[in-house]
Amino acid sequence: MNRSSNVNTDSMYATIVQLNDRWTEETLPRQLNDAGSKYDGGVIDPACGIPLPNHNATPSVMAVWAASLVNPDSRYYRDAGLLESLDRASAYMLKQQHADGTISPGWTNYHSPPDTGFIVAGMAQFYRLLAAEAEAWEPLQPTAAKVRLFLERTVPAMLTGGCHTPNHRWVMTAALASLHELFPNAALLDRSEAWLAEGMDITEDGEWTERSNGIYNAVSDIMLYHTARLLKRPELLEPVRSNLRMMLYLVHPSGEIVTDYSGRQDFGKIHHLSNYFLIYRLMASHDNDPQFASMADYAARTLEQPGGVYNNEAVAYRLFPELRQDEIERAPLPEQYEFILNATYPAEQLLAQAQQAGHQFRIQHSRMHTEFGAPVVRYRDGETSITMMSETSSFFSLRHGKARLLGVQLSSSFSPGIVPMQRLIRTEQGTSSYRLYAEVDKGYNGTIPAELLPESSRSEMSPWYLLPHQHRPMTHSQTHRVQVDVQGVDHLTWQVRVSSDSPEDVFTQIAFIFGEEGQFVVEAGDKESVLQQAAPHAQFWKQGCVRYQVGEDRIELEAGAHEHTLTGVRDIQHPSGASSLLVNLITPFEHTFTLRLS
Repeated sequence: MNRSSNVNTDSMYATIVQLNDRWTEETLPRQLNDAGSKYDGGVIDPACGIPLPNHNATPSVMAVWAASLVNPDSRYYRDAGLLESLDRASAYMLKQQHADGTISPGWTNYHSPPDTGFIVAGMAQFYRLLAAEAEAWEPLQPTAAKVRLFLERTVPAMLTGGCHTPNHRWVMTAALASLHELFPNAALLDRSEAWLAEGMDITEDGEWTERSNGIYNAVSDIMLYHTARLLKRPELLEPVRSNLRMMLYLVHPSGEIVTDYSGRQDFGKIHHLSNYFLIYRLMASHDNDPQFASMADYAARTLEQPGGVYNNEAVAYRLFPELRQDEIERAPLPEQYEFILNATYPAEQLLAQAQQAGHQFRIQHSRMHTEFGAPVVRYRDGETSITMMSETSSFFSLRHGKARLLGVQLSSSFSPGIVPMQRLIRTEQGTSSYRLYAEVDKGYNGTIPAELLPESSRSEMSPWYLLPHQHRPMTHSQTHRVQVDVQGVDHLTWQVRVSSDSPEDVFTQIAFIFGEEGQFVVEAGDKESVLQQAAPHAQFWKQGCVRYQVGEDRIELEAGAHEHTLTGVRDIQHPSGASSLLVNLITPFEHTFTLRLS
């Protein structure tokens, strides 16, 4: 990832204009032209077959069209046909807007303030471009008026609306600040300050609550950038810087982002840096930062399709012309490192405090994200990239060139299911030696004391759900302990030792999950004695050595085991789109796997 050469800024700008023109050309045929349909004027979403009003659908395309329409360098500049399409899309958005000012995105979240907030944060940006252009080009004025009306109608919802997820709060502050710029109203500032008063949910090392490197980091970053800019609150840029610095180390050699431990829907999915291009470019310009500039250059290479309405590059380059004045030096991006992210984060202490918060770890329509701040090891040596994780379903992943070990999972019959590692520590300073472990308790619920039984228990029918189960004493509690020791023998050899001693006779399965693009090769002996089909996407690895290969890149694994014949523990499903090797063990065991890289 050594991208230290300067990129010609005019060339970057020209590329963005060309991309935006191409996206304009590709999206125009998707606009619905049916005057009898309530979706008329919207842009058809390929996934569902109808137009949707969410921030990744019609409004996102409107941002693309607006950027082309007002840019003299675009081949669609002041194009009458494109103006008509944008006007019809604006009318569609007004039709889709509910009386309370919100939209319903289509996938869930009906009458949604935060999903409306995403649109406001982006639409307010391209409205400014339309309004400025309309001063000189009168035919644009009715369309600009429709966009302004949509934004004005959202004010009541933004003033009163709530959210679901941590990042939604910063979406709302950006939307509120954007509306205040257009429609000055002290109440908008007050509501924004009320969200900001909750404080920044980010660790010292730059990790946001949702641990979503593929999606929601970039959302929080760009939304706080606009909040800071519009409210003149420069201190809000510090968490943005912190996360952008962290992301220098959360990218595999291929440019794929580390999503192995995400708390959101990007978990385990392939994401690249395109969502980060704009925020890196804006912050590079703001801070004159060489590494941010290099990351923006790197991210620019992954721009393949328009992002959300709030993150449009072509809009930003028109709105912030200073982005084209790029004389920032470039700095090499890190390709060799090893460190523990969140090593000093006081997770146990803060979780203990959470017991006094009164919420009983329940929140409606959302998650508590108690895994926030869990340690993560990142190791990089050129084309080799390794991640070790706690508080997630996989504890180890590895990329070696094109060969992808997506994750290693441990499942047991004790709970039953996947056993997330609860702790991660370095066992020997100055070495690549780490220990992950978990303790899982399980017992049985005794009788409820008679004096605590409800009246219903003395009636002819005593519903189970009316009993105060919280008062049942625990009996026969057992503790299941699992330990994983990972050691880098050298830069091409890693050992993973898995052990568990209690209770006895716990069925355990270790799943090595690889990308489906590779193939498994058995060098010697009877292949069927080493590998046996267990499920559509999984094979038992019964003994010996197996090599996973993608072109010239290889990962050789030693040694399999097959102490029982379960294809999965309880209802564990082996992921499609991947190829898994299953190793079956029974407690007590201590088993060492060796991974050798080509």
